[in-house]
Amino acid sequence: MNDLNIRKTGRAGRITFTRPKALNALSHDMALAIHRALDGWRDDPDVALVIIDAEGERAFCAGGDIAAVYRAGLAGNHALGQQFFADEYRMNAAIADYPKPIVAFMQGFVMGGGVGVGGHASHRIVGDTTQIAMPESGIGLIPDVGGTWLLSRAPGRIGEYLALTGARMGAGDAIHAGFADIYLPEDRWPDLISRLETTGDLSLIEGEDAPTAPLRTMDLSPFAQDTVADIIDALEQDGDAQTLKILHANSPLSMAAGLAMVRAARDDARMQDSLAREYRFTSRATQDTDFLEGVRAQIIDKDRKPRWMADASPAHVAALLAPLGHHELTWREPA
Repeated sequence: MNDLNIRKTGRAGRITFTRPKALNALSHDMALAIHRALDGWRDDPDVALVIIDAEGERAFCAGGDIAAVYRAGLAGNHALGQQFFADEYRMNAAIADYPKPIVAFMQGFVMGGGVGVGGHASHRIVGDTTQIAMPESGIGLIPDVGGTWLLSRAPGRIGEYLALTGARMGAGDAIHAGFADIYLPEDRWPDLISRLETTGDLSLIEGEDAPTAPLRTMDLSPFAQDTVADIIDALEQDGDAQTLKILHANSPLSMAAGLAMVRAARDDARMQDSLAREYRFTSRATQDTDFLEGVRAQIIDKDRKPRWMADASPAHVAALLAPLGHHELTWREPA
């Protein structure tokens, strides 16, 4: 396909995003193709490791290509979005559980669906341009693609802070928060990739000291409060106008659900548990949430003026996260 370059080079299975003009946004077909490639290499003795990278300087993958989901939802077709999210999440789980090393080189924007690809690799390399974020609260969604799993394992209250604000992390913060492993200047990436292709030898991966991580010293104690309203009250007492501006702009329902989901994920035994919970929300997103309005305002019309109308009460959050019965997300477990 034109949006991905999937091939074998030396000892490596290679997946390269090739739509830099679209910031390498992940489509449904791309998610399926990545999963197929991984399945094909799982038992291939010639493939010692998998390398995932991207063309262009601006983005590894800036998110999911959800325009089709939006259009279908407006027309009353909710099945298309449900199938997209289900297939994407199965691909995310395949990356997390892959029996061979996966090395992701993540430059530029790594957001939403990009985190779902690179953020679950076994070796996650970032550089000076890297900007990682889960900004779904701004489009009426929740941190998905296994994002609640990653956020729940960040130190302190970083997970709650990132889920509600969608703040971007540079290389140092990404490593500190558990979204990346290794800092390496990007001009050294091509040589490392070439040597990994030739040898399949992971010991060649040698990072450098990571840049400063501002999140280490930020006072995030307000995000320990029980509810979004309580968090806002605490921020108001601290006089944190910048953070308050972000929270007042985001979907109240998305923030309430995201907060609950990050905290619930702390008790999950594996990422699939978090993905299944995320799917309960996203499978209902085009019908019962602010998602369509958020996509309209931020991506389609780009007026940046969403009119949030969805019920953000605890009862509605609970309903959106309730089990789906025979529609629950299922997995193809490895043999």
